[in-house]
Amino acid sequence: MERTITPAQLQTEFADKLILDVRRGSDLAASTEQLAGARWQDPEKLADWAGTLPPDKDIIIYCVRGGSVSNGVIDALHAKGLKARFIEGGIEGWKTAGGKLAAK
Repeated sequence: MERTITPAQLQTEFADKLILDVRRGSDLAASTEQLAGARWQDPEKLADWAGTLPPDKDIIIYCVRGGSVSNGVIDALHAKGLKARFIEGGIEGWKTAGGKLAAK
């Protein structure tokens, strides 16, 4: 199963994706923006919410830079058989590629 999606790919495939912001609480609090339509899920409470995700939906997650947080969440979601990928470079990569953001 693929682990990542590039910002350019996501810009052309954005429709019908479940977008999850999995930045740590402190990183989320320090930011004023997120991807349009994204909902935040606390990565430290992954066990509480992972089972509520739709198994038939393409799930895209992001953290700040697409590092350890995203990798850990993807591992857990894949273990549950979910179709999930993370944005290469996180929200920072998305911004650098000119991706649209919304105020949170």
